[in-house]
Amino acid sequence: MAADNGAATLKSWVASANEKGCDFPIQNLPYGVFSTGNGPRRCGAAIGDMIVDLAACEERGLIDASGTFARSDLNDFIALGRDAWAGVRARLTELLSEGGDRTLPLVPMAGATLHLPVRVTEFTDFYASKNHAFNVGVLFRGPENALPPQWTHMPIGYNGRASSVVVSGTPIRRPMGQVRGESGPEWTACRRLDLELELGAIVGADSTMGERVGVEQAEQMIFGYVLLNDWSARDVQAWEYQPLGPFQAKALGTTISPWIVTQAALEPFRCEGAARDNPLLPYLQESRPGFYDLTVGWTMNGQDMARTNYNVMYWSSAQQLAHHTESGCPMRVGDLLGTGTISGPSPDQTGALLEMTQGGKVPVTVNGQPRTFIQDGDEIGLYAHAAGDGYRVGFGPCTGQILPAAE
Repeated sequence: MAADNGAATLKSWVASANEKGCDFPIQNLPYGVFSTGNGPRRCGAAIGDMIVDLAACEERGLIDASGTFARSDLNDFIALGRDAWAGVRARLTELLSEGGDRTLPLVPMAGATLHLPVRVTEFTDFYASKNHAFNVGVLFRGPENALPPQWTHMPIGYNGRASSVVVSGTPIRRPMGQVRGESGPEWTACRRLDLELELGAIVGADSTMGERVGVEQAEQMIFGYVLLNDWSARDVQAWEYQPLGPFQAKALGTTISPWIVTQAALEPFRCEGAARDNPLLPYLQESRPGFYDLTVGWTMNGQDMARTNYNVMYWSSAQQLAHHTESGCPMRVGDLLGTGTISGPSPDQTGALLEMTQGGKVPVTVNGQPRTFIQDGDEIGLYAHAAGDGYRVGFGPCTGQILPAAE
């Protein structure tokens, strides 16, 4: 972990922000969108168990974000650029620190409804954990062909559906689909429903069609990160994935956490990722590490299932973004880039049941019962945090419960 650069000495006049284990201390200040009662959606920042009403702050002249905080998503604020991000963060830190403005408009988080923080313009999901890619490859293709030959040379991804990205707490309906049957294709409710433990990078700047973005520029284009659960219908996926990859198996829903943890808040935790197998082409080479020392994990029905660290990943979000523009593909503010499933080397570090149960062959025990995949009524929760000196930068909850299929 990198040095905290004095951040650990900061305390807030909001008492809950200073409590041990709090996800949202003054060192974090993640952004989100909330509403209260029948009121309109507006932008806020999390501090302890409270939300700073950023729209009200602008109305009072406490913060200047060109009026963007009164809007129903963060896209327009994000589009203001890095100088605006740094300016607002510095001002919030000043207002919330000990000796700051105790008349700041705060809303109890418990009484607020949280919404999607951004208008997701496009969603691309990657495949950046070597452990996950190898484990899944063994199940689908055997150990000899587990990793495709290009995997260690470039980030692999697929274009998903922005329309089915939902905020934490939104129920997910079990999908119907076509699967492989004993005597041909079969139409059925998904029998092998799975989760994927990921982070999602929020793109904070547009790029121009026909122009490429280098890794260093890509790093500057990332606004922050959310937790991301890429729900997966494994039986549908196994039947459809050749030759063009996942399609309906990944379209049922993608859940993200409501708070965007900024790149600035994660900067003290920057670290190296997994060791390289081979030299990279120049356009993917990074001048500094693109990963973070983040504990990540997931639960099923309240039971802790697996835990690992984001630093096991092979490809960083900046490398993924740079590769995404290799063809001249334009990026937009609000684009969501999934890291891919985050898995460590052992079964209790895997970010998907497909790996943990070896394709359903080795059941795991959940609340005293043997299980292989997700059943109706199950609730999956993701979590992540970085441990500082006397504080932690957390992401808050990312949960979803499965509803029965609509046959």
